[in-house]
Amino acid sequence: MASATAMAVSLSVAAGSSAAAQQGGPCGQSNGSSGSASMGSSSSLLRDFGMPWLTGPPDGGIPVLTGRTQAIEMVTGPGSPNDTIERFSVSGTDLGIMWDAHNGDTLMAFGDTVGDCEADGADWRSNVLFRSSDTNLADGMRIDSSPLDAPGHSKQVIHGLLNVPPGSPVEYTVIPTAGIAVGSDQYVRYMSVRSWDTPGEWTTNYSGLARSTDNGENWTTEPATARVNAAGLEIPGIPAISTGNENFQQSAFVPGQDGWIYEFGTPSGRFGPARLARVQGAQINDLAAYEYWNGSTWVPDITAAAEVIPGNVSELSVQWNNYLNKFVAMYTDPVKGLVIRQADQLEGPWSGTQTLLNVAMLPGLYGGFMHPKSDGQYLHFVATTWNRYNVIYMRTDLDGLQMAATDSLDRPAPTDTGDAQLLRIEHPDE
Repeated sequence: MASATAMAVSLSVAAGSSAAAQQGGPCGQSNGSSGSASMGSSSSLLRDFGMPWLTGPPDGGIPVLTGRTQAIEMVTGPGSPNDTIERFSVSGTDLGIMWDAHNGDTLMAFGDTVGDCEADGADWRSNVLFRSSDTNLADGMRIDSSPLDAPGHSKQVIHGLLNVPPGSPVEYTVIPTAGIAVGSDQYVRYMSVRSWDTPGEWTTNYSGLARSTDNGENWTTEPATARVNAAGLEIPGIPAISTGNENFQQSAFVPGQDGWIYEFGTPSGRFGPARLARVQGAQINDLAAYEYWNGSTWVPDITAAAEVIPGNVSELSVQWNNYLNKFVAMYTDPVKGLVIRQADQLEGPWSGTQTLLNVAMLPGLYGGFMHPKSDGQYLHFVATTWNRYNVIYMRTDLDGLQMAATDSLDRPAPTDTGDAQLLRIEHPDE
């Protein structure tokens, strides 16, 4: 992790950022917004998009849906059987990126997190982590533990290379975007957010890699793995800005065969396609060891990385599905909602989209991440919504969703075909 000398970082790009873009927080304070799901840079805009706590406290309501996709329970916040408020001081959070720790645990990384929104600073942490040994996916997801810095208080586990608190100028927050186990070590790719910009867009300083050797309890950043995206960023020990880095600011890891780790990359924000890299697990800390798919073969040049998943890909999750006998990519499309695509191989081709959820079914939806132990007919995943700013555990029946990878036709949303609708919201006290 960078020392205090990094505080003197020379960052010419910061001088050009507006004050409004550098303000905000997960309780809606000031003029910004929170998490990788930033919806804009003004309070009025955030209110229009239902930013949490601007009109009320965190909401534990569960959507009751018709159709193949169902909400099971809240993973975090009010109404969650995990009691994350009392156990971990987590009343509001998002994302919930999951991966198999290879020790029986599923690890779950969250983005901007708050405890008491009435407290000074709202107990804001840029990220927290939960552990779960629950293998019965059908009835929900039970959380066993979380790294703590005080009784009943989850700590921020990953700090950026500037080592500054959330809300600081230049490095405003650090958000996990992907996780994977390599042997007994855990790795998380995270993005260093410099500013929240227009809706669906944000600016990153770099994407970094953090490592834990104790099942997620403690993490160290790996400066040499930073893919620097901001001109003028000068921190001892990290590479200089490089063309092509802008396409790998958010990630999705997929374990492969013969020791390979695959990494999908997308630009910061919600308006870019996904590209594909791979590296031997033992060399995951060596950027020079990565290879990139150029559309026909693997090459060492990041600038040659070709578009693999087209369109607007954000908050991407990819894994093999043994029921569909395909790789499945789940991500947020800013227009369509939460979609999946299918492929026989990671390099593609990838099928057209199938919409699992849209805003008519789940207003304020973003960030769908699949459970790594999900198999069989039901696909289990989590999603976040703005109006409750907490993570919901969900399930989709895959029967009838089989799709050839070469079928590029996008399917209509289930609300458009009349196959699904939102009936009501049920709250814990009802």
